[in-house]
Amino acid sequence: MKTFFFNIILFCALFLLIACEDQMQPKPKAYLSLDYAPPVYKSLEMDMPFDFEYNILARVERNNAAETKIVYPKMKATVYLNYKKVRGNLNDLLTDAYQLPSKHIIKAEDIPEKVFVNEEKKVYGTLFTVTGNAASQNQFFLTDSLHHFLIGSLYFYALPNYDSIYPAAKYVEKDIVHLMESLKWRNN
Repeated sequence: MKTFFFNIILFCALFLLIACEDQMQPKPKAYLSLDYAPPVYKSLEMDMPFDFEYNILARVERNNAAETKIVYPKMKATVYLNYKKVRGNLNDLLTDAYQLPSKHIIKAEDIPEKVFVNEEKKVYGTLFTVTGNAASQNQFFLTDSLHHFLIGSLYFYALPNYDSIYPAAKYVEKDIVHLMESLKWRNN
């Protein structure tokens, strides 16, 4: 009888040890899934020296006559726009616009530029795409070379980890390209 109880206790102890064993398994890799709605563009209706179309997922905020923001709340991103009149200072404005992306050269891996020309609307400019862990992923400027100069910068309110913000940066970059293509100057 002692053997019978001993076997039952041994069986229960072994069962508890085997049943309660914590099996360590590697967790499956998780991939960030960022789905953004296809852009729908709307014309800007503000009293400014220029018009453009913007994505309805963003909101446009005007700080003053020279400063405007395009805010993407869900992405924690903002495109800052700064307008200046050209008054014989085009070379200075262009120099400043070309120096702005170079401020990110310390963290940037590359800063390719795309030249933009629209003869019909008299809109000329350049888009700088900053690759790497820089604070700003896109910088651009637009001008008519005579009266108007618009400079813009994209910033995210997050740690500048390029791999993490890449999908959002590319999405907003397409909106910036659309802004550049749809921009029209007023009162030339």
